[in-house]
Amino acid sequence: MKNLTYIVLLVFFMVNHLSGQTFQITGKVVDEQNQVIPFANILLLQASDTTFVKGTSADDNGFFVLSEVEPDLYLLQASYVGRGSEPRALDIATNVSLGALIIPLETNELDEVVVTAQRPKLQRLPDRLVFSVENTIVSQGTSWDILRSTPGVIVNDDRLLVRGESARVYLNGRAVQLSGQEVQDLLQGLSGVNIKSVEVMINPPAQYDAEGGPILNIITSKNIIPGYKGSVNGTYTQAVFPKFNLGTSHYYKTDKLHLFANYTINPKKELRKTEKGINFMDDTNSVFSRWDTQYNQVTRTQSHSGSLILDYDFDDRNSINVTSNLMFNPNQEQQTRLSNDMRTGQFQLDSTFTTVNNTTMDNTNLAFDLSYVHKLKKPGARLSFNGHYTYFDGGSFQNLASDYFDSNGSFLRDFGFDSDAQQDIQIYTGQVDFSTPMGNASIETGAKISSITSESNVDFFNFNGSSNTVDTSLSDDYTYDESVYAAYFSFVKNWDKWSMKLGLRGELTEAEGVSLTLNEINTQDFFEPFPSLYLLYSPSDKHSFSFDYGRNVDRPKYNDLNPFRFFFNENDYEEGNPRLRPSFSNNFNLNYTLNSEYFFDLYYRDNGSNIAYLVFQDNDNQTLVELKQNVLESKSYGLDFTLSKTILPSWFVYAYTSLFHEEETFLAVESGDVEFTNKVDGVYGYLANYLTLSKDGSLTGEVTMTYISNFLYGSYISDEQLNLTLGLRKSLFNNRAVISIAAEDLLERWVATYRSDYLNQDNFYRRRAEYQFIRVGFTYNFGNFRLEDNQRAIEKKERNRLEREE
Repeated sequence: MKNLTYIVLLVFFMVNHLSGQTFQITGKVVDEQNQVIPFANILLLQASDTTFVKGTSADDNGFFVLSEVEPDLYLLQASYVGRGSEPRALDIATNVSLGALIIPLETNELDEVVVTAQRPKLQRLPDRLVFSVENTIVSQGTSWDILRSTPGVIVNDDRLLVRGESARVYLNGRAVQLSGQEVQDLLQGLSGVNIKSVEVMINPPAQYDAEGGPILNIITSKNIIPGYKGSVNGTYTQAVFPKFNLGTSHYYKTDKLHLFANYTINPKKELRKTEKGINFMDDTNSVFSRWDTQYNQVTRTQSHSGSLILDYDFDDRNSINVTSNLMFNPNQEQQTRLSNDMRTGQFQLDSTFTTVNNTTMDNTNLAFDLSYVHKLKKPGARLSFNGHYTYFDGGSFQNLASDYFDSNGSFLRDFGFDSDAQQDIQIYTGQVDFSTPMGNASIETGAKISSITSESNVDFFNFNGSSNTVDTSLSDDYTYDESVYAAYFSFVKNWDKWSMKLGLRGELTEAEGVSLTLNEINTQDFFEPFPSLYLLYSPSDKHSFSFDYGRNVDRPKYNDLNPFRFFFNENDYEEGNPRLRPSFSNNFNLNYTLNSEYFFDLYYRDNGSNIAYLVFQDNDNQTLVELKQNVLESKSYGLDFTLSKTILPSWFVYAYTSLFHEEETFLAVESGDVEFTNKVDGVYGYLANYLTLSKDGSLTGEVTMTYISNFLYGSYISDEQLNLTLGLRKSLFNNRAVISIAAEDLLERWVATYRSDYLNQDNFYRRRAEYQFIRVGFTYNFGNFRLEDNQRAIEKKERNRLEREE
């Protein structure tokens, strides 16, 4: 705590003593034949969310000057009569003299406007990739659907992966403090029509928490024009079962106040089919029993989500932001019917059993965020404070009953029990950040305190019958308390063709987990540094080279630490692991960009003692246990190629290909604790075509194809998957309404078999959710919906409060 106090005092010392300046950007606007375009509009946008900062016009010779530009990351674009240049990313820390901004004039004006406004857009910035989806077909689904469609993001068994690593989800720069199914439930209740873009950060900068690997930062839309704007939206999805969601959004803005409110209801019924197979072996590794299991799981949910964003400017230098999100999902029902055939090693039927597993669940997630920003007298310097509170309450009641039969179908015995589980999580965070220019460089520094309390309990009761695998003393109470004290510093400097960003973050962690039943206390007390480095070299407008490095930590998730068992049946269950330890990774990336259209990325990642999903079969007791475990070592490397190019005025192509290698070495606990290395060489491909299908630009379409050859998932390796998706979007009533239709998994091949086959382990599973569906979406806008982006320059003085906090 003493060190943290020194850091905070240092921040305030720098606030009062450092001085800096603003800078200017100069350049020229021409067409593709190098002819001057006089009086073109010049727009400077925030790189984080493409909101307007300031603008000007070129003179009669095409030259322009943007003065008093504060140090930051920006996008610069020139436009003329509806046509625009490609946005250029700028990291402003000194005066910048650009070459020419080129506006293509040979294409039809209407086509150019449509292609720019109604297809997803990909932008490569020094430390992130920005996928803009606002007003596209992609935005007609949920926030979860948008993440699934984000280039480079792989959904594996409902996990979001980037380069094979689990990604953390952020919302407007703030971490969503939940994991797994909880995050998915939250995002499925947030309509995609409110999403502006998704930022993909492979190596997050120092101002972000060091925990985890890549970050998926969802940026929501913000209205920036005085007045009122509203919309109602809905989707109908036909999969195995029909489902729908309805939502409404409202924006209101005055000179000082900006207010956004959104509510969505998302009732649905879903079917998931799973096939499992286990070959149990004796001491000679000969199969003596073969189990084939079929799961049919039907889930009924009715989630409600609401959000409120309030920005208020007290004056030109002081502003406040209040953001609140509420998601509650009451009376969830999950019914799983299981049938199992047990055969001998010679495939003769020995016996069968059936299990009915009924679970009811309720959960509530409330997040409240308060930020205050003070702009100092020195231009470009600012001080901000943030406080955050998350409350999560989740409960489930499970009733499990099994009946056993011999090979002739005669009843042998039964077994069953009830379980009641509850988890309450509270998270408090406080943060202070300071940034300022220093000559032709800039610095950022800050400190953060977070406190997490998790209380969980599970009770097993009402046992009937007998079982060799279920212990009647499984009930437990588990508490987990964690405090993290962090501070960071980053330095940015630009030269003529070089740009550098250095970052260092330090985190002190104090954590304790207590299990009453196990009579066990696990502590984690450590301090670790997390350096980061970004280098960018641009010898010309067409070529750029970059290198970045970052060190991260992956802390165990709250649910994974709970030493509880969740049973599919008495022989197949998930088990928590309170002995999980944080793991540390080192990430290296080398990138080359050609003409802002072709991207080559070479990466290497040492994941250390990564926390992996491992499944082990106990051949003696004939059980299958799924758990998280720290592996001995883990690494991955690969080469990515990205193409982002307009082929024709009405045809834009985005292609992403990754050649990768992944491997993990772990202890095979059911094979005499032998070290085993699971590894795979794979190919991932994504091709998206975005089309303008009408002369007036009101009809657009997309065709996407995704392919995965195979994939490493802990102790499993998957086989190949293929997904073909088609979509159409039509604007109606002079853009007041939009209707869309999309069809996913048309080839019904977006499902993989996961197999674990080594030593005395031989099992697989194949899980089929409702990936194949047709979705129809509708949005109706009312209020001041016709105002365009280029009118935002009128409100230049009101824009500062809309900058996204890092």
